[in-house]
Amino acid sequence: MTEVVKNADGKVRCKWCEVTSEYISYHDTEWGYPVSNDQRLFEKICLEGFQSGLSWRTILAKRENFRTAFRNFDFNKIAKFTQRDIDRLLNDEGIVRHKGKIEATINNAKCAQQLVKQEGSLAAFFWRYEPDKKLPAKPQTVSTTADSTTLSKDLKKLGWKFVGPTTAYAFMQAMGLVNDHAEGCVIRKKVEIARKKFKKP
Repeated sequence: MTEVVKNADGKVRCKWCEVTSEYISYHDTEWGYPVSNDQRLFEKICLEGFQSGLSWRTILAKRENFRTAFRNFDFNKIAKFTQRDIDRLLNDEGIVRHKGKIEATINNAKCAQQLVKQEGSLAAFFWRYEPDKKLPAKPQTVSTTADSTTLSKDLKKLGWKFVGPTTAYAFMQAMGLVNDHAEGCVIRKKVEIARKKFKKP
């Protein structure tokens, strides 16, 4: 089964882009490019947690609302959230109003603060889980790997919540720890060049 598709603009992209036109910009400019910014890394792992049981389309459509509601995912600010904030978020129709996921985000913000104290940055921690580049590329049907399972387990040991192996792998794909753009995708080579230029934290 092919993992690429030609879109309306004539460019060949990963097949998942055909689900909605909203995916194309995200796919072309964000997905798979390496990230070292702690705030962006924290945002992504939180949003992947919110996606659990839902589609990324749902989360992407609400992403700006999430950013407003969660102070642009500044974990130092989120760590100070109180019950009043939880109540505010549960009444915010612009986000996914799931109490467990909201509380997990606040919990994870506190865990992120501790991780920064221990490791210097979230990026320094997460990039340790980059897979061996010599390993063959995995088909996009794969939703977990040994590395994502290890990352999930290690985060849970540190107190993080809603960070299962599937969530961890989606995070790794999006933040460029792996280049899972399909062979033949117009963006695959661009991401590979970005990864080669990237300096690991």
